[in-house]
Amino acid sequence: MCQAWGNPSSSHPTGKKAKELIGCARESLARMLGGRPEDIIFTSGGTEANNMVIHTACRHFHENQRGTGDNRGTPHIVTSSVEHDSIRLPLEQLGREGLAEATFVPVSPLSGQAEVDDVLAAVRPNTCLVSLMLANNETGIIMPVAELSRRIRALNQRRTAEGLPRILVHTDAAQMIGKGRVDVRELGVDYLTIVGHKFHGPRIGALYAHGPGTTAPLHPMLFGGGQERSFRPGTENTPMIAGLGQAAELVSTNWEAYEAHMQDVRDYLEARLEASFGKQRIHFNSHFKGSKRLCNTCNFSILGPGLQGRRVLAHCKVLLASVGAACHSEKGDRPSPVLLSCGIPPEVAQNALRLSVGRSTARADVDRAVQDLMQAVEQLERDQAAETLESLPGHHTAGRASIANSTCSSRKQVSGQL
Repeated sequence: MCQAWGNPSSSHPTGKKAKELIGCARESLARMLGGRPEDIIFTSGGTEANNMVIHTACRHFHENQRGTGDNRGTPHIVTSSVEHDSIRLPLEQLGREGLAEATFVPVSPLSGQAEVDDVLAAVRPNTCLVSLMLANNETGIIMPVAELSRRIRALNQRRTAEGLPRILVHTDAAQMIGKGRVDVRELGVDYLTIVGHKFHGPRIGALYAHGPGTTAPLHPMLFGGGQERSFRPGTENTPMIAGLGQAAELVSTNWEAYEAHMQDVRDYLEARLEASFGKQRIHFNSHFKGSKRLCNTCNFSILGPGLQGRRVLAHCKVLLASVGAACHSEKGDRPSPVLLSCGIPPEVAQNALRLSVGRSTARADVDRAVQDLMQAVEQLERDQAAETLESLPGHHTAGRASIANSTCSSRKQVSGQL
């Protein structure tokens, strides 16, 4: 901000320095993902990157139809029922406008995953994009993206021979980067979404596109000064991009150590929850036999009436957590649609809490958090017991008299002391 404040498109020294920093950051992100610098497009965040992919897929579909003289109607996109709103909402909006069709494949209640066979079964002749997140933001369940990409590559060969449009593959990797291995060569995707604040970077993002504009089509949503090779014009935010690059460097160097530490602390958290509340009272909403999950995520419910996640958090004194996705915080006590999609019963899902540990979280922090949860639950249960007692026949009036007598007595004591 102080030494490279120039416009990266300018030819003076501070502009050149800014451009150099942006180039270094691009290389750092590419190195983190196993891609090439030219495959990285900086965006304002994950939402923009996801929207850009959807927009591109629809436009590419129509361009191909015009080129062949064929008209297969409306582009069709396949995704899962547990995607982030920046995938779900654009698709729903396009559907309302009649500009695209979408299929939301439910996840399996056995695995918590969108199964590859189910995704492929949703493919139609007019399917142009499949988008499946790499790891779910609420349960932490890791999705079978590499297998899906491999199967779609084989399917595309047959579709080409039949004159059908190629299916592009996208994954939103927001939750996975910094918590596990992410290599675009292994994943085999056309597009991958990067979100800085999910791996200790600034609140901007980037899109990986495998050969943008060539191998993987990419169409801009904005038009302007030609920055980012015109894929994403607008004067670059140099400090944020530089910070994103530094965060990527840290991930490239340390991701294995980060993962091992977070998994150790997360496992300790789950053991402490069971020991403190009892195995019968804790339901882990992110435990699915045979499925891998993120190293840092713990989604659980404390079973019992009146222990909705939001009410428990309201009684906590030090714990900073959420009941689901942070961007859904205004939805009250309604159970998370993601958990319901995973087959979690509504009465369990409404009590859900999602705790995430980080690189600097220690076991002592876990102890404080669990103690805070215990006092919150104890307070709620005391309040419920008092409300139940108050509602008993004949008790309400007596209770008021008792309170009145107590108040009078207290006033006498206070006045006497005065």
